[in-house]
Amino acid sequence: MGKQGADFEEELDMDVDVDVDDDDLDLDLDDDSPGEGRLQSTSKRVRMIFSVMASPNRIDILRILNSKGPLTYSELKSLAGFKSKKESGKFAYHLRKLLRQSLVALNKSERRYTITNLGKLVLSLARQIEERSIIESGKMYVRTSHDSIEEFNSEKIIQSLVREGSLPLELAQKVTEEVENRIYKFQTTYLTGSLIREMVNNVLLEHGHEDYRNKLARLGMPVFEIQEMFTNVENIRNGVEDILFTSGKNTLAEYLLTNTLPKDVADSHLSGELHISNLGLWSLIPDTIFLNLKELIDYGIDLKGKCPNVTRVSSPKTLDDLRTLLPMIFNLVSKESSQEIVLDDLTTVLAKFSKGTDDIEKMLVDVFTMSSTSTSLDKSPAVLSFRIPLLGDKKLINTIFSAYNTFVKSTPSPKIGLVIDYEKGKVIDHSQILAQTVSLGGNITFSKGMCSTNAIKNSNKTPEPSIKLGSLTINLPRLALESSKDETYFRARLVLLMKPAIAAMATRKKDVSDLIRRGVNPILAEKTQFMQKNNTSLILNFVGLKEAVHKILGHKEDKEGKEILNKVLETAVDIAHKKGQEMGVDVSISMVDSDDLKRFVTLDGEKYGKNPIMDVLDNSVHYSQGLELNSTELDKLTAKSELILDYNKISKIMDGGVLVKLSFDSKAKESDIKKAIEKASLLIPSFKPIK
Repeated sequence: MGKQGADFEEELDMDVDVDVDDDDLDLDLDDDSPGEGRLQSTSKRVRMIFSVMASPNRIDILRILNSKGPLTYSELKSLAGFKSKKESGKFAYHLRKLLRQSLVALNKSERRYTITNLGKLVLSLARQIEERSIIESGKMYVRTSHDSIEEFNSEKIIQSLVREGSLPLELAQKVTEEVENRIYKFQTTYLTGSLIREMVNNVLLEHGHEDYRNKLARLGMPVFEIQEMFTNVENIRNGVEDILFTSGKNTLAEYLLTNTLPKDVADSHLSGELHISNLGLWSLIPDTIFLNLKELIDYGIDLKGKCPNVTRVSSPKTLDDLRTLLPMIFNLVSKESSQEIVLDDLTTVLAKFSKGTDDIEKMLVDVFTMSSTSTSLDKSPAVLSFRIPLLGDKKLINTIFSAYNTFVKSTPSPKIGLVIDYEKGKVIDHSQILAQTVSLGGNITFSKGMCSTNAIKNSNKTPEPSIKLGSLTINLPRLALESSKDETYFRARLVLLMKPAIAAMATRKKDVSDLIRRGVNPILAEKTQFMQKNNTSLILNFVGLKEAVHKILGHKEDKEGKEILNKVLETAVDIAHKKGQEMGVDVSISMVDSDDLKRFVTLDGEKYGKNPIMDVLDNSVHYSQGLELNSTELDKLTAKSELILDYNKISKIMDGGVLVKLSFDSKAKESDIKKAIEKASLLIPSFKPIK
């Protein structure tokens, strides 16, 4: 029906006189004589408002407008339950009453009805009267988690036990009877749903039903921790998002540890044998995603009904179109990974839209700047990185580097990174500008082939999306400490820990893949071909290999000791492949950076003593992650140097990736950095400059 037709129907309804139920009738009020003054006039006004409140239908209309906001006549009529034509007059009657008492107002230009401030006051008063009347009745009532007060009903406890906890009916009835007896001993008229749930869980624990208790537990944060978040606001780096995401992730982390992970894996995490990063995001999103930028922009933004607040943008035709589209895509895709999104083909996309490098540079600076405001789901935001192959138009490549350097100069901690692929190009051709990038503190990694800025490898050579699920790091020093300096027993313990860890990660793959298919990650949902082509792989990360083999197991850093170290890695890779084949998944081993690994040192110190652990650490605060190469030593090294041969052999064994950190002094000159990255690119297949 058109607007004029709707307006006519509204006017017709409002003019109809109709019989209403007795409950809806307004009481006739005595007219006040003119001489009774302002006091009696005010009294009449109050009585008229109470008369309006006497109708449940009118209270419902106020509640709908208060929760939904401005509504048209037909929308309000439908939501209020007056759906048939016969009820039109009755609805008009109630709405007219509310309008006359200024509880509802009509915006004539928009033809929408809104609740007034007086209407909100009346609604609040009605709610308070309702709650107080319940409390004064002397019965026992429950304030539920659904923002309502209901009379206590033990049948609802039974229903909850059966539905949520899967308890047998007979056991549910026995538990409920015991809980009900305890409740009535309180002799209180005021209960909460959370209090009743605590009592139910206590009874379950007392009778040895821990598994049922875990299913029924209320997840969340203690009041004290929430107060601490509001008090220690100096620790908040990303505004209110930090508070919201922290509280939400803590709840999901607790759910993961108590209800999702196998108990042995959860216990291993809590004890410090292994560490799961991003607990709250484990079952929701992948860790590292490799995507082709050209594939993303070819069809613009079409999210298939998801994110209705995001503007739909068609495929770009000009450089200005690209300037608009890229930050939107980058901000969207940044929400779909917990660690990093690596985008390929940036140079191809830019070359298609412009030959003028000045225009490209200015556009890229704007794109990087706008993309830096993307939502951070964790305290360490997901990195958005671009693979830049050094084989191609050198002028265009340097333009990208120059734009990135301009961006880095104004960004204290950039979450946009570059992966410099020198497999088919030469670092020396761009080393001057890249030395400036390192000096400015840019997030940059050099690699032969596709990888992330954290050195996670991607062997997929097609433009199809590729997903890496990691976030699980094994504490090798802990296993060595528990192996009585027996290297064979150490490897056996490692295998025993790897098998359930891989099984848990395989379950995670299923959960994440299912959410992607259902559109929780709308960008990835558009690229579902990776599901059929099995481009999702699992990566198990190791930390503290050097400390475990050389410091704790006691093998010297000689030829024999290095052979044992490689033997440990080869055993792990072999077991990962075999276990992966059994489960139909691709599993690899890495040695890269992980978050919050100080907890390994803390937990090991509590178990074995701080002094023995400090002796192992050599003045560091955590166990070694990946490998490290000092830039000042490069002059003395060649491709046949023992250190380089050792590093390259480890890199070849570790099919998931090895992070080799090329460390520089904080005062290193750009000329020294330039020389070092040129030399390193001739010696090793990947490295990350760290200043």
